[in-house]
Amino acid sequence: MHALKKNRPLRRIVLASAATVSGMVLLLSLKPHSTPTAALAVPAPSSSPSTSSAAGSSGGSGGSVSTGTKTVTGSTVQTRWGPVQVKITLKSGKLTDVTAVQYPTDNPRDQEINTYALPRLRSEALQAQSANIDTVSGATYTSDGYRQSLQSALDSARG
Repeated sequence: MHALKKNRPLRRIVLASAATVSGMVLLLSLKPHSTPTAALAVPAPSSSPSTSSAAGSSGGSGGSVSTGTKTVTGSTVQTRWGPVQVKITLKSGKLTDVTAVQYPTDNPRDQEINTYALPRLRSEALQAQSANIDTVSGATYTSDGYRQSLQSALDSARG
């Protein structure tokens, strides 16, 4: 017997309604986004990354970081959901602060994800003292952008 036989109109109505509801749920759960761009670091303008050093810079310190406080802003990284950029503070060569300057905030879901992801990424970066940090589950694109921007800031500050 065929499932949608004409003498069973209620079954047909139920199946059609279930299919319609499923289709609507799938359509509404899709996150709108712009055309995908390469998730590569965008070169910063010539004035950025901005650096400031309390101790001043000495010409040749053999690759070591000078004492004092240095603040560096990393490159802006374009991710699928928006730009990510971090600013770091180094004191006597040690990473003392990491702040997300830019991150996706276009919709409530972005805000929800970043509310839990950014503090975890910051904590891991401070603990690792490098950009070698784990990806936060559910925030893969933000984690990748954060890691790339952090690495560019560290390279600028220490190199």
